Amino acid sequence: MVVRKSKIKELAGDFRVSADFYEALNKKVQLDIKAAQKRAGANGRKTLRPEDI
Repeated sequence: MVVRKSKIKELAGDFRVSADFYEALNKKVQLDIKAAQKRAGANGRKTLRPEDI
């Protein structure tokens, strides 16, 4: 798991967070990282930068 449940709960404030939300968010983050890797690689870099998101 890439995301930390405690931080998500903290950010959610007064909202409750369902268990499947964490899994969905984790998958989204993983896909975003893979897409950033592709973009950085296409630009000849091995460093992920904010513009790769």
